[in-house]
Amino acid sequence: MGERFKPGDLSGFKDSARVRMLSERIYSFYPGGEHKIMEVCGTHTMAIARYGLRGLLPKGLVLLSGPGCPVCVTPASIIDAAIGLAGTKTVSVLTFGDMLSVPGSKSSLEVMRSKGADVRVLYSAYDMLRMADEERNRQFVFISVGFETTTPGTALAVMEVKKRGLENVSFLVANRLVIPAMDALMRLGEVGIEGFLCPGHVSVIIGSDAYRAVSSTHGVPCTVAGFEPVDILLAISDLTEQIKSGRHEVSNCYPRAVRPEGNEAARRTADTVFEECDAEWRGIGTIPLSGLVLRPEYREYDALTRFGIRLLQVEEPPGCRCGDVLKGLILPPECGLFGNRCTPDRPVGPCMVSSEGSCSAYFKYKGI
Repeated sequence: MGERFKPGDLSGFKDSARVRMLSERIYSFYPGGEHKIMEVCGTHTMAIARYGLRGLLPKGLVLLSGPGCPVCVTPASIIDAAIGLAGTKTVSVLTFGDMLSVPGSKSSLEVMRSKGADVRVLYSAYDMLRMADEERNRQFVFISVGFETTTPGTALAVMEVKKRGLENVSFLVANRLVIPAMDALMRLGEVGIEGFLCPGHVSVIIGSDAYRAVSSTHGVPCTVAGFEPVDILLAISDLTEQIKSGRHEVSNCYPRAVRPEGNEAARRTADTVFEECDAEWRGIGTIPLSGLVLRPEYREYDALTRFGIRLLQVEEPPGCRCGDVLKGLILPPECGLFGNRCTPDRPVGPCMVSSEGSCSAYFKYKGI
């Protein structure tokens, strides 16, 4: 369908006639019964809710939210480490806006900032370089979160820090990798996932071919999707057809942005600075080789090493079921705290904080 639209013109991907046609197509393919598809992207979760796409699907087709929100899966131990650093008068903690309200074990960066801590919101790690140049007597710590989409940009910032010889900059690294998480969810076997709606942004970097290992190992179809209504329904239609026919292939329904091989230059940049490591995912646990750490030649810029911080295991708040939401075991309204004790203004867990969080999306759009 992509060839019918001009580059940069997304109006066709919101066209009501095409949306209706795809909805009817999904109904025609649907084999009946209950079938579960997981979207592995917080932006997909928000778009599905915003456009009311669940109401266009067969009743038995369940769309589950997965661990696709980087803010949501950042361990509370990382938040606690950042809070501890923010309490140091000579340290400035720099982060993306969504991270401010994420609760740690006892507080949040937003609370620390209200008490006078120097916590600043950035749009890019590069914003930190100017600050570090101008304020050489302060230590600047950037909380590096995100999946493969943002990692190359952070890697470039790390390389630039070393090139400039900035000794007052370090990185609190909590970057995560999508493919190991998908593999881990399939190995758990708790949900019965029958198809993955694969993330468009991440796929621009890793390429659609990256999902072939998950698809072939677990016999599950994987389809890359964009973020407009037609994009998403086209991908769901492809997954529904595969489920009905018993196939498990990798499809790319976002060819205007995603190539099979992805962005090799971006991956090389990330690999120059980072190496894989076992990593904790909030609410899920430790997933082998699912995180990143600075390579030895860049380890001097690791905040944990520089400040001698040891990450401690943190228990989740009583009653919070963010982990079950991230694993697709429940939908947000099934958590007893949802909408009463836990709201965007008073979040108990991270899924209610981020603009890409599942609970936030369900709360804002009333679960549509």
